[in-house]
Amino acid sequence: MDIQLDPARDDLPLMANTSHILVKHYVLDLDVDFESQVIEGTIVLFLEDGKRFKKQNSSVEEACQSESNKACKFGMPEPCHIPVTNARTFSSEMEYNDFAICSKGEKDTSDKDGNHDNQEHASGISSSKYCCDTGNHGSEDFLLVLDCCDLSVLKVEEVDVAAVPGLEKFTRSPELTVVSEEFRNQIVHELVTLPANRWREQLDYYACCSQAPGCGELLFDTDTWSLQIRKTGAQTATDFPHAIRIWYKTKPEGRSVTWTSDQSGRPCVYTVGSPINNRALFPCQEPPVAMSTWQATVRAAASFVLMSGENSAKPTQLWEGCSSWYYYVTMPMPASTFTIAVGYWTEMKMETCSSNDLATERPFSPSEADFRHVGVCSHMEYPCRFQNASATTQEIIPHRVFAPVCLTGACQETLLRLIPPCLSAAHSILGTHPFSRLDVLIVPANFPSLGMASPHIVFLSQSILTGGSHLCGTRLCHEIAHAWFGLAIGARDWTEEWLSEGFATHLEDVFWAAAQQLDPHEAREQQELRACLRWRRLQDEMQCSPEEMQVLRPSKDKTGHTSDSGASVIKHGLNPEKIFMQVHYLKGYFLLRFLTKRLGDETYFSFLRKFVHTFHGQLILSQDFLQMLLENIPEEKRLELSVENIYQDWLESSGIPKPLQRERRAGAECRLARQVRAEVTKWIRVNRRPRKRKRREKEDVFEKVRHRWCELIVKHKFTKAYKSVERFLQEDQERPQRDSFIRLLLAWGTRLELTLDIKGGIMWLLKPSAHSPVHVLVLLFPRGWSQPGTHKRQILVNAASLPGGCLLPWIWSGAALGF
Repeated sequence: MDIQLDPARDDLPLMANTSHILVKHYVLDLDVDFESQVIEGTIVLFLEDGKRFKKQNSSVEEACQSESNKACKFGMPEPCHIPVTNARTFSSEMEYNDFAICSKGEKDTSDKDGNHDNQEHASGISSSKYCCDTGNHGSEDFLLVLDCCDLSVLKVEEVDVAAVPGLEKFTRSPELTVVSEEFRNQIVHELVTLPANRWREQLDYYACCSQAPGCGELLFDTDTWSLQIRKTGAQTATDFPHAIRIWYKTKPEGRSVTWTSDQSGRPCVYTVGSPINNRALFPCQEPPVAMSTWQATVRAAASFVLMSGENSAKPTQLWEGCSSWYYYVTMPMPASTFTIAVGYWTEMKMETCSSNDLATERPFSPSEADFRHVGVCSHMEYPCRFQNASATTQEIIPHRVFAPVCLTGACQETLLRLIPPCLSAAHSILGTHPFSRLDVLIVPANFPSLGMASPHIVFLSQSILTGGSHLCGTRLCHEIAHAWFGLAIGARDWTEEWLSEGFATHLEDVFWAAAQQLDPHEAREQQELRACLRWRRLQDEMQCSPEEMQVLRPSKDKTGHTSDSGASVIKHGLNPEKIFMQVHYLKGYFLLRFLTKRLGDETYFSFLRKFVHTFHGQLILSQDFLQMLLENIPEEKRLELSVENIYQDWLESSGIPKPLQRERRAGAECRLARQVRAEVTKWIRVNRRPRKRKRREKEDVFEKVRHRWCELIVKHKFTKAYKSVERFLQEDQERPQRDSFIRLLLAWGTRLELTLDIKGGIMWLLKPSAHSPVHVLVLLFPRGWSQPGTHKRQILVNAASLPGGCLLPWIWSGAALGF
């Protein structure tokens, strides 16, 4: 296809200057208003100098990868209930008496989009001036750039973390006695670098800091894709405030969330995983390298707020009709993985549950004895489940299912019973579940996909409930697989989507076969059949998509590269065709299937478990997977496999990979695929036969539709469709519908002209009464008569000149009627 792609329109910019400064933690305090379709509140960002973080992270990796280093003992998260007060009602009795959004009577300086940009102070800030290079400009101020779109930013201020009692103990430098920028930044640095086993204390301090008073407004400006913040006199990231609060609200048309009604007609809002991710939900750093943790308090007039969080939040009623929910995450992940859904759903539970399931699913409160050596982790420090012996043996993690009330029956019948075996199957293949729990939500009918996975929560389309257990099970397995590939292990460059979707597509077949407890032969046949179907889809995809969008590694040697500031562009990220394409799913799936066949199932999945343990909690590129794979397989199984060859054949070329073409030409179909092919061929052949003359009433539905269609054709004199009437009369001349159709012709007084193939004739005798003369109406000469030759005749039916009455069929040959 020859489609011209416009980089200015099709590519998605990631503007955040992550090379200079990184967000380490977000604290959100939000109100959801269904009436105005707005989410409004504050977000507090805790920042770390990018250079200092890189040094620290590098030393941690070296320590973890050292063979002589002992495994770190991390604490595991448990449900943590932190009372977070609504910041907007923070009273003077709670110590921070100068904490407020804005004073009464303050002049509104918002622009036409609702953005307040400190015009009287920041008139010199220009978007274009600071987009390319946001580091130290000599005499210019340092600029913090956040990804932001479709938001009304109201105010930005520095947070006085030094006002929080108890935090002064985090300052190691005795000379820092006077409250200053350096003093506050030292506190934040010590807070964000607390050891993983102090995660509860860390969350408590984050919550307290988020409610601390402001100590000065910051200058800011917005453009199409970013929010830019600076402080006068702060010329480097080290000098810039490391804790800032942003007051903002979303817009109803914002592309990160969808306001709609569920299938029961109740209002709801949810993140849709749009191409722009979460930048229209809150200002953030979108690049994957900006891995952070978060905690959020959300108030809403709804029955449930579901969110990416390690705790199963329970509502706290604030006043009649409004409750609040609190969630937190201690595993650093990209901000793009944050998900929220607010609505009036019903929670479903299994009606019966075996004692074995109860034992496997129970939440556990790990003691220090649980944190023994399981294997060294290479990621940055956080409370990791892979370091917890109890978590590594937990086959079925705690899970909840939510749906509109009208779909609870379908969920009970189909979905609910499939979750335990699918979770158990995934554990048997890959080992430790990366996340401690799972919520599953049946999203509204306008959801644009079959499913979407986020940390601790999976969205599923209502469509999977109508396809039986197979469709529901395979899709559920696909989304569960994303817990490992896509979330716990993410792509460092978003253009390498196959590292997420290819793995999930390949693993869904393996998980589903294990969940069904199929024997190896049945599992192989089922997987071969699905491979045949995907092969067909891949061929169609290659024919109907631009060549440049068929490449799995479009940036090639520049994959993973960013500008000096950390800003980058996602190639084709905004192309409207991209959301409908499956090339990353299908080509990625066939590459992994090719490698699995080459190595053998046992060798490949043994390696995959090792790979998961090595890279969980980290971001990867294609070469990380391929290099480790080739290093861990025997020489005799490599057979000219190399990273370069795989790049050339599979990842960096358009079209169908040559190894896959050779495999499909040479490979014989499995028995199940041949059986399905034969069945489909048989029905195609049967469908082409002339229809039988006699059928039972329950088989007449289609004929009634055809009958009604012919009535409309005649009534409205739609001459272009007269051939449909001809076919109807030829194929259904002995049906009761034919007689009623003739009566309608009479009633409408229609002059109907049909050109028919005549080999015989049908004549109806119309007898309006016993004393009436007989009137003859000739309509059709059907096939099957022995009249030689085929003749064309035009038959004129002037029904208005004929009296109505009962119809008696009478058959004559064509010759007898003079044709």
